[in-house]
Amino acid sequence: MKIELKRIDDAFHLEAKNELGNRIEMDGAPKIGGSDKAARPMEVLLMSLAGCSSMDVLDILRKQRQTVEDFRIEVDAEREKDKTPSLFTDIHLHYFLKGDLDDKKVERAVRLSMETYCSVTKIVEKTARVTWEYTVE
Repeated sequence: MKIELKRIDDAFHLEAKNELGNRIEMDGAPKIGGSDKAARPMEVLLMSLAGCSSMDVLDILRKQRQTVEDFRIEVDAEREKDKTPSLFTDIHLHYFLKGDLDDKKVERAVRLSMETYCSVTKIVEKTARVTWEYTVE
């Protein structure tokens, strides 16, 4: 796995791309000279957590022959106060699903993702308490 990152402007607006050319942008906070043109790196980490777990959950539900009509995750996180670096201390994911879904299969899919499969969860849980819940709408 290889990533290339380059600076877009004369401040903190950055672009990262993978070996396939897929790109994401990041930017810093205005208080350090950033311009809020993109997500901050710690936000990208939370996006990665939600993305990683989403792929697990959706794959597991597909294998269980569950029909997912809509899917989203809301992530709330807290970081250490007045520390550098400021690590995450608490991260909570709330999964929202719609469709013809068996509640027990949804719970199993989310649990398997968070406890077994999601690599990003395994990284962040070394410093943060990661919790989750789900709602079938």
